[in-house]
Amino acid sequence: MDRARIHEGIRRMRFEDVLGRAERSELSQMEAAELLGISERTFRRTSLDSAARA
Repeated sequence: MDRARIHEGIRRMRFEDVLGRAERSELSQMEAAELLGISERTFRRTSLDSAARA
């Protein structure tokens, strides 16, 4: 597996973990986005994309 795929997998796992915490109201969307190093808007968009795929 090449390095880019490994990093993408890690990024996806971190996102799913933080998204779960936000859905359980352990974190606000702002806190979740800050943990991931992205904007709150990007977090919301990615969350909606993730939910649409499931």
